[in-house]
Amino acid sequence: MYELVVSINIGIFILLALSLNIITGYSGQPTLGHAAFFGIGAYTGAVITTKMGLSFWLALPLSGIVAGVIGALLGLVSQRVRNDFLAVTTIGINFVTVAVFQYVPFFGASFGMSVKKPVFMGHDMTNLEFFVLIAVLIVLVCLLCVRIQNSWIGLALGGIRNNEAAAAAMGIDVNRFRVIAFTIGTTIAGVAGSVYAHYMTFIYSSDFAFVTSISILSMVVVGGMGTIRGAVAGAVILGVLPELFRFVSDYRMLIYGGLLTLMMRFQPEGLLGNNSLLWNGISSVLSRAGISPGSRETKEGAADQ
Repeated sequence: MYELVVSINIGIFILLALSLNIITGYSGQPTLGHAAFFGIGAYTGAVITTKMGLSFWLALPLSGIVAGVIGALLGLVSQRVRNDFLAVTTIGINFVTVAVFQYVPFFGASFGMSVKKPVFMGHDMTNLEFFVLIAVLIVLVCLLCVRIQNSWIGLALGGIRNNEAAAAAMGIDVNRFRVIAFTIGTTIAGVAGSVYAHYMTFIYSSDFAFVTSISILSMVVVGGMGTIRGAVAGAVILGVLPELFRFVSDYRMLIYGGLLTLMMRFQPEGLLGNNSLLWNGISSVLSRAGISPGSRETKEGAADQ
């Protein structure tokens, strides 16, 4: 049972890491407030099921839509600000969002908000059913990411990430694709938030604070920014480590900050990012075994170099 609970939590963070990877990894837009959209999805889902009495299965997509619409508005804001200024803006959005949840009585204010347990086939969803749901969502999101990589959207986002001015000179509508990336990424985060709220059955504004945004970003950076495998691996690694080292749980953010600093200094590609030492070693082993790891991610990484 304990292992299942940990797996569910890791699964939710895999969804969040994949969603942030679309914004930061694919299009190169630095955002440090991703937990805001996680929270928007969670509270939206809670309101729909608990206060409005509607089904969880209706709340799930609606939570993603609400978060995606707000994310699209942030994408419009990103047309005015770039790089460090965009990162600071997203931090501000995270703090404002948490403040709304914390002080508005409709959202339970500082007391938090209880959430109805979802019903599946006439009974409350079990942990195993939540795990299956999250696994299905992860597969769907991974397929979506692959689809993006293999489409003109992925090519455009890659061009913007590598050289925005050159991409614009080649006729790519930079602002349009920035909005697309924000919309897709925040929609997925909203869905993950709705699942989280209904799994926990009680949510606090502090669950979606800036600390959570840093945790999500750490997963993407440590795993390998811009790759599906990196986002998944980073979420798994940083999801398992706190369980293995509970005796230093009070220093989690210090450890995350240290990991981010070390990765950016010595291995900016991440553990499994394109052209990282570990991924190059794995690719060599697979090649010698007659297995080609030649995904689009690998080819694009080689081209970038």
